[in-house]
Amino acid sequence: MTALAWTAAGSLGAWGWLLLGQGFFWRTDQRLPHHAPWAGPWPDIAVVVPARDEAEVLPASLPSLLAQDYPGRARVVLVDDGSTDGTGDTARDLAARYRGLPLTVVHPGEPEPGWTGKLWALRHGIEVARADAPDYLLLTDADIAHAPDSLRVLVASARAGGFDLVSQMARLRTVSRWERLVVPAFVYFFGQLYPFRWVNRAGARTAAAAGGCVLLRTEAAERAGVPEVIRQAVIDDVSLARAVQRSGGRIWLGLADRVDSVRPYPGLADLWGMVSRSAYAQLLHNPFLLTATVAGLVLVYLVPPIALGAGLLTGDTAAGWAGGLAWAVMAGTYLPVLRYYRQSPLLAPLLPFTAFLYLLMTADSAVQHYRGRGAAWKGRTYARPRPAPER
Repeated sequence: MTALAWTAAGSLGAWGWLLLGQGFFWRTDQRLPHHAPWAGPWPDIAVVVPARDEAEVLPASLPSLLAQDYPGRARVVLVDDGSTDGTGDTARDLAARYRGLPLTVVHPGEPEPGWTGKLWALRHGIEVARADAPDYLLLTDADIAHAPDSLRVLVASARAGGFDLVSQMARLRTVSRWERLVVPAFVYFFGQLYPFRWVNRAGARTAAAAGGCVLLRTEAAERAGVPEVIRQAVIDDVSLARAVQRSGGRIWLGLADRVDSVRPYPGLADLWGMVSRSAYAQLLHNPFLLTATVAGLVLVYLVPPIALGAGLLTGDTAAGWAGGLAWAVMAGTYLPVLRYYRQSPLLAPLLPFTAFLYLLMTADSAVQHYRGRGAAWKGRTYARPRPAPER
């Protein structure tokens, strides 16, 4: 066997493991039931929405929160985090027009040293919400639209399952050509890193959440010390889930059916920024992890089509067969996510190209970090967060 054939065989072996040994990450059946077995009493809820320059998307998202059909007491706290586009005024206008749940708009001021902007906003919003002693906090982003019964389903599932944290990965927008190519793969890769089944089983060691929709029991938040304990986190949702899990809390993560992101990413540059701003933080800003990740992406995603093509051109039968089989398994595991996003199965064979784009985004994230630009988001950059002052 040639070196290429051995490499392709290694890739095929890796796909055999991913298919059967990585928590069946490629399946999409980890979802909340529409009617969880819970009849009440219904706990008090505070919905906390951090928002920075979100006036454009709020009309498509905030009314869905105000219109929640929830049997218990609930309120919405929108944290206007230094916006310059009239986000707070837009929120007040929408509340006056649509009514529904009561809305409070608050302003946290600039973040203290050692805090990322979103977590600083969440800290302020949670402090305001706690004045009413809510039983649960729903932490949701300003670009997330919820079905009318979303809060009811989240609470019922948390109560019935005994979960301290229930999180749904909102269905991202897939309208433009680049969104259809890149977005489903984002969810696929996330599930590969944090298999939902592993997160959801009792006594799990894997912890993750999706920051766009997190229902968190207030007592569990206090016990875990959040958000203070994760104040420097760029990838705040995974850090939040780990903090809750470490403190003894039970967590659940799944795909959403009727919780949707309304934020558009029409071009490749928009999606590139979404991924690259936090990719190197995911690797702990570690160049050795970066090197290993790039090598892994090449072996798992790029070697199969290369081996198949080279095998066909040079007559290397072993390389061609191993590469072709690995590529077929890869495409097959991608099909459930494409179905979830209602996309054509013809996109499945293009996964190696999409993975190559993610490889470039990850490398660019590292380059931006070493240039001092770090995780940039809406005018703020978190290259190396400074330590928080002692309290």
